[in-house]
Amino acid sequence: MTDKPQGRRTCLYDPSQLDVIVGDMARQAAGLLTGATKIAIVGILRRGAPLADRLHARLVETYGLENSVRLDLQIKRYADDLTLLYPETQLTENPTHAALDLAGHTVLVVDDVMYRGHSMLRAVEYLAGKQPAEIRTVVLVDRGATKLPVRADIVGVRLDVAPSDVIECNVPPYEDSFRIDLMQPE
Repeated sequence: MTDKPQGRRTCLYDPSQLDVIVGDMARQAAGLLTGATKIAIVGILRRGAPLADRLHARLVETYGLENSVRLDLQIKRYADDLTLLYPETQLTENPTHAALDLAGHTVLVVDDVMYRGHSMLRAVEYLAGKQPAEIRTVVLVDRGATKLPVRADIVGVRLDVAPSDVIECNVPPYEDSFRIDLMQPE
């Protein structure tokens, strides 16, 4: 568990509400994947990875998705409190991904929050070099504040909040409970 910044927290979505939202996201993803024969589901570490696992499990359980590739990308730019950690969005390539062949795959890239768009753009840029048939983007929360030409194809919820406020996606195993909180700094 991480040390969280101080401030007033308000729960916006609890686990049961998020279960419904993830179910709807899976329904939308199943629609986008219709006709795809090769599928890859890519989570952006940290919280995008367990979200990708949840989405993948729902696609398997409800829609019979089989034989998909499931991998994660490590991309760093912002800390959980939106403090800029790296001026350039950093992607650390897993050595096992170097020879990864995604030619002909439909790729779903999953992240927790779309804020400025830097992480998603870097992920899409990297994955495009692997020659997939198409790349689709999925986020649990879209803050509606992107600065780059990046939009999510599937959005769980859109939350327009003040720039100083932080959307905290609490996703196990990183937190105890699956929930979305609004944190207003002190």
